[in-house]
Amino acid sequence: MFRTLVITVVWSCVVSASAHAFTPEQARALSVGDVDSRVSALQQVLKQPDDKAVAFLQALADDAVKMDGNHAVLMRDGKALDPVSGTEVTLSDSAEDVVNNNRMRGEIDDALSALQLLSPDVALRLKAAQNLLKQPDTSKLAMLDKALAQETDDAIKALMQLARAAMLLNSEHVSERLNSAQILALNKTPDTELLLNQRLSVEEDAQVRAQIKDSVQAIQAGLRWGERLGALFTGISLASVLLLIALGLAITYGLMGVINMAHGELMMVGAYATYSVQAFFRHYLPNAFDAYLLVAVPASFLAAALVGAVLERLVLRHLYGRPLETLLATSGISLVLMQGVRSLYGAQNVGVENPSWMSGGVQLMVNLSLPYNRLVIIGFALFVLIAMTLLIGKTRLGLFVRGVTQNRPMASALGVNTARIDTYAFSLGCGIAGLAGCALSQIGNVGPDLGQNYIVDAFMVVVLGGVGQLAGTVYAALGLGLMNKLLEGVTGAVLAKIAVLVFIIIFIQKRPQGLFAMKGRSAEA
Repeated sequence: MFRTLVITVVWSCVVSASAHAFTPEQARALSVGDVDSRVSALQQVLKQPDDKAVAFLQALADDAVKMDGNHAVLMRDGKALDPVSGTEVTLSDSAEDVVNNNRMRGEIDDALSALQLLSPDVALRLKAAQNLLKQPDTSKLAMLDKALAQETDDAIKALMQLARAAMLLNSEHVSERLNSAQILALNKTPDTELLLNQRLSVEEDAQVRAQIKDSVQAIQAGLRWGERLGALFTGISLASVLLLIALGLAITYGLMGVINMAHGELMMVGAYATYSVQAFFRHYLPNAFDAYLLVAVPASFLAAALVGAVLERLVLRHLYGRPLETLLATSGISLVLMQGVRSLYGAQNVGVENPSWMSGGVQLMVNLSLPYNRLVIIGFALFVLIAMTLLIGKTRLGLFVRGVTQNRPMASALGVNTARIDTYAFSLGCGIAGLAGCALSQIGNVGPDLGQNYIVDAFMVVVLGGVGQLAGTVYAALGLGLMNKLLEGVTGAVLAKIAVLVFIIIFIQKRPQGLFAMKGRSAEA
C-alpha cells in the first residue's frame, strides 16, 4: 500500500505527453514473452514514461495483471480495467495471471525506484539518486535527464549529475567517458572507486585510462583520511573502555596493593545487573524502556560494590600483606562467580539492547561514522574519572583512604577505623568495575567469560601508568588504546597485541615505577 501511495504521489505531478502515451502494445509486451523481451520493453517504456505506464508497472509488481487473449488487463478492487483508457472491461473465463520470475520482479522494482526521481518528496528523490549512483543503468538515462531538468535542490542535483556520469562511464564516446571519469573523482566513496576500477579493466583509450587512474587516486586519498580518523576514534573508544576497567584496579591494586584476579568477574556482575534491569523494564515498564540505562548504572555499581564488600569482609581482609595468597584466593573467587552466573543465567551469551537514543551514529565522512553508543561510553568514562578524582582528592572518605594506604599505623593512631576504610575502598573499586561492565554491555554481548577478555589489559594499564597514580592510569589507557588500534591496521589484531605487550615489558624494564612514580618523603636504598 505504501509503495502504491508513493507512486501515486510521484506521478500526480507528471504531465503525460500525448506523443508518447502508453499503448496497448506496450502493455502486452511488458506482460508476455521471454524475460529478455519484457525487460527490453520495460526499458523502452522508461525512456518516455507517463502516469498510465507507472500504474501498469505497479500493477505488475503487485501481481495484479491478467492476459485476456491478446489484451493485458489491470485488476484493481475486484474490477478489470483497460491499462490505457482506465475504463472497466469484461474479463473472460480464459484470462490468465501474468507471472513474474525473480529477475523480472527485480527489474520492475528498480524501475519503480528510479521513477521516484520525479517525486515531489525531497527524501524520495534523494534516495532514488543514491540508488542510481550505486547501480547505474543506462536504460534510465532519459528519465534521469528529465529529472535533472526540473530538479531545484542543489544537493540532489549534484547527486543526479554524479549518477549520470556513472551511467556515461561506459559510453561509446571517448569524450563522455573522459568527462565522467573527471566528475566521479568528486564522489569519494568505495562504490565509485569500484566502478572506476571496473571500467579501467576494459578501457582501451590511453587518455581515459590516465584520467580514471587519477580519479581513483583522488578517491583513495579522500578515503584514507576517513580510515585514519576512524582508527583514531576506535582507539579513543577502546581507551575509554580500558580506563573504566582500570580505574577500579587503580584503587584495589594501585592504592590497596590487592592483586584482585576477580576484577574482571566483578565487571561481569555489573554487566549482568544491567541485563537484569533491562529484562525488568521490558517486562514491567515497556513504555519506559529507553530509561532503563539510567537505573542500570547505579544498579551495576551497587551490585558489584556489594559483592566486593562481601569478598573483602570474608576473604581478603585476612590476606593483606600476602600477595601470593591474595592472587590465588581471588583467582578461585573468579571461578566461583563465573559458575554462579552460569547457574543463574545460563552459559550462553545474553544480549543487552541499546536504548533508542543510543542507536545510530554521526556520519562525518562517507567511510567514517561515530556510533552514539561509543560516544556515550567515552563521555561516561570521563564522568567516572572526574567523579573518582574528586572523591579521592576532595572528600573525607578519600582522605581516609589515602591516609590508610600511605601509613596505616598512623591513621589508626589518629582514630581512623582502618578495617572499615579497607571495605569502603575495595567496594568502591569493585563498584567502578561494575560500571565498566554496564558500559561494555552496550557495545557487545554479555557472557560468563566477559571479564577474562579485559583483565590482562587492565593490569597492564595500571602497571604502565604507575601504581597508585590516577593520572598515569588515564595516560596509559589512552596510549595503549591508540597504539593497539593503530597497529591493528598495519599488523593485524594478534601481532598488534604482541607488539603492545613487548613494548610494556621493555618499558617496565627501563622504568619499573611506570609513567608516574609514587611520591614519598623518603626513598628506599
